[in-house]
Amino acid sequence: MKHGLVLDKVVLLGRTLEEYRRYFALDLENLRGDAILDVAAGVSSFCAEANRLGLNVTASDSIYNLPGDEIRRRCEPDLEQVTQVIGNLKTYRWDFYRSPELLRRFRERAYRTFLDDYRTGLGTRYVSGSLPKLPFRDNQFDLTLVSYLLFVYEDKLDYDFHKRSLLEIMRVRSGEARLYPVVTFEARRCTHLDRLNADPDMRHLGFQEVQTDFEFLLNSNYYLRVFEHG
Repeated sequence: MKHGLVLDKVVLLGRTLEEYRRYFALDLENLRGDAILDVAAGVSSFCAEANRLGLNVTASDSIYNLPGDEIRRRCEPDLEQVTQVIGNLKTYRWDFYRSPELLRRFRERAYRTFLDDYRTGLGTRYVSGSLPKLPFRDNQFDLTLVSYLLFVYEDKLDYDFHKRSLLEIMRVRSGEARLYPVVTFEARRCTHLDRLNADPDMRHLGFQEVQTDFEFLLNSNYYLRVFEHG
């Protein structure tokens, strides 16, 4: 029996720059001058907020071939679906968000900020693309981020998808990739992690699970740092 959030699809829930900073332990000042890619960014406002601060962030997602009004129509029901049930689940800690209503405010702020920026940034800051094949050059980005897609959707996305996606993520970056979280919606460490680490096709890559001080989904206070062995 499942105890965590049960979803029949990958949902459109936007996260803010503050959440990304905590997820990935980002030092924003040290990222100035770096090219950063947010993969499967959806309706997150990280790209919009970071660029306003002078950072160089590109967001990529399959929904970026849609007009803003259509994206809005899709993300509002997803937000409603999740906030209706999440407060009753035992797989979450509410230290940061306090309540489902405050969580909803974070998510609404994220997608509204995203939509405002999307109107002017489509084709430049927002590039249509989806894993496991991204429309970018080899080593185009210094840092690549992925939140709430790989690992957390273990029951929807199989090992082969994770493997091909991770190899593609590493193709387009010259530095490292960070993926968050490393647990499923059941708050259990994803079983694909050890397989990826042991896969001969991944022997050129290093994997490090880095602890952070942020935990909403239980056991989600780690991100995965992936880097190429020197």
